[in-house]
Parts: sequence; C-alpha cells; structure tokens
Amino acid sequence: MNEMKPAGVKPAISIDVVNRLDARVGTIESVTDVEGSSKLVRLRVDFGDHKRTILAGMKQEREDPTEIEGRQALFIVNLEPRKMMGEASEGMVFDVGYEDGIQPALLLPERPVPNGARAG
Repeated sequence: MNEMKPAGVKPAISIDVVNRLDARVGTIESVTDVEGSSKLVRLRVDFGDHKRTILAGMKQEREDPTEIEGRQALFIVNLEPRKMMGEASEGMVFDVGYEDGIQPALLLPERPVPNGARAG
C-alpha cells in the first residue's frame, strides 16, 4: 500500500447538502472501452428497477478494467447527465484514492444488498 498524507478536511456543509445526494448501490454488468479516449470506460450498471450507462475515467487506473464486472459499488445517480466523448454519462461511481494520488478503489458494500439500495 502506498504511503500518503491525508488531505485536509474540506469546509463544513449542512446535512441538507448531503441529503440532496442520491447514492445507490448498483451491480456493474459490463465494462467497455470508450473509443478515442485514453481514460474513459463505459460501465453498464443495474440499479434494480433500471439500468444506466456511467462513464468513468479508470482506463489508466487498472491493468484490466473489466475486473470489476459483476461487482456491486456505490454510485451517485442524481447528477445531471454529462456528455463526454460524445456520450452521456448518467451518474458517477464513488471510489477513493484518485484525489490523493493513490490507485483508486471502489466503495463496495460489506455484503450483497439489493441493487438500488440507497446510502445514508
């Protein structure tokens, strides 16, 4: 594990700001390449009552990004869709490490939970 010095804590926010985030567990069904991008992969994620495409910049973070297929992870699902490389991303995967300069790791539930289960 890489040595790192934790960054300072960000400024305080109200609980109302936290409550506006919709973080849910989903199962990553597939990970495919986004052509023309050196960073992006396309995740197809099952949230129980629907599926979404979420683009994530993890191509350079992992030797084989498909290793996360079949895993549950935590996602923000109420972000406005964002166009990247001509495709819409319908959310954001939660991971830890990127901002601290260490290899990112997905945030995973400690045991299987139903897809679409909310955090918080």
